[in-house]
Amino acid sequence: MPNAVSGLDFGTTNSTIGLVRQGVPTLLPVEGEDVTIPSALFFSLEDGRTYFGRSAVAEYVDGSEGRFMRALKSVLGSSLMSETTQVGRMRLTFQDLIGRFLGHLREKYSEAMGEAPDAVVLGRPVHFVDGDETADRTAQDQLEEAARQQGFRHIEFQFEPVAAALYFERQVTSEQLALVVDIGGGTSDFSVVRLSPEAARATNRLSDILASTGVHVGGTDFDRMLSIARVMPLLGMGSETADRKRTMPNWYFNEMATWHRINTLYTPKIKRDIFELKREAAEPEKLARFEHVLEHRSGHRLAGAVEAAKIALSDRDEAVIRLKEGGFALHAPAPRAAFEAAVGELVERIAGAIDEALAQAAVAAEAIETVILTGGGAQTPIVRAAATARFPSAQIVQSDAFGSVGLGLTIDAARRFA
Repeated sequence: MPNAVSGLDFGTTNSTIGLVRQGVPTLLPVEGEDVTIPSALFFSLEDGRTYFGRSAVAEYVDGSEGRFMRALKSVLGSSLMSETTQVGRMRLTFQDLIGRFLGHLREKYSEAMGEAPDAVVLGRPVHFVDGDETADRTAQDQLEEAARQQGFRHIEFQFEPVAAALYFERQVTSEQLALVVDIGGGTSDFSVVRLSPEAARATNRLSDILASTGVHVGGTDFDRMLSIARVMPLLGMGSETADRKRTMPNWYFNEMATWHRINTLYTPKIKRDIFELKREAAEPEKLARFEHVLEHRSGHRLAGAVEAAKIALSDRDEAVIRLKEGGFALHAPAPRAAFEAAVGELVERIAGAIDEALAQAAVAAEAIETVILTGGGAQTPIVRAAATARFPSAQIVQSDAFGSVGLGLTIDAARRFA
């Protein structure tokens, strides 16, 4: 049997690692006293170090020379996993990069507990890749191999929404039917689960999971759509050539608006392309902004400004996307109404997946007694409304947005490896 066990939630935007101590699920500190860490890495070309989490973000925002990586979970199962990327003098695979991050979490466990975990239950979305079972299985295999390369010898997986249900179940006093809504950074997952005090003590819960569905829609997709709607037009998207015969190719702007694709634009060829487009443009000043973002590798700083505005819109009717640095200033108003219009299709996909979960479980909406909301995206008003509208009589529970999945995974790990 393994000497030490853990539950590890490798998220698109945030990650955790924990264990059960004296019967209590606990998340371990992974960055200072924080039990959550942004899923980000920065490879410094100045001191040769690799920075993780908030430290990685700080190095990048401060303008240190190096390579910034975020939202790596979104790459699993995609064609990017077979490619390598330049990091200083090294060429690393994306599996190597994911492994380094998992290894960092394992080290943090070791620092806190005095021993590194042999066994882990990793969280996974219901679908890494929509509509492609082969790619979905490949994504899980890639994550498993990345963990194995870092020293985990016993590896199991649990659906992230099921893990959130396991954590909430500790407080239920009678049997009930629950819908778990987990809106993460890269995926949205939904599970219909039968909960009860008696079932909470069982190790095998397959019979209590009535349905699990998911879509590849998450917080970074909401960032992307807001960026395309409010920022990319200021960088040239949709603008015309001076002869009015063509518009600028959309794909440059779509890539710049997508967290895990931004680094692919930092090549000499792309810089030449944008330079030539600027010469042909009816509004060259817009392409000059795009050129600046490329030249100064400001894409993730820009994406961070978009994300900050999105988060602000959870409490306000209007926000502003701001980025100011040497020779560059961007100020883009972002009304909530414009944001909700931009993400309408994403919300419809989330609503459709909820309907699919109910259909799979063969239960009516009225039978759901509790809706458990988790994940940062569940705090977005339009998403929360879509997730709860079908259940006017249900108890709505806002679980720990960034910790409930990790805590549930620790409970699952303690049962599996006991």
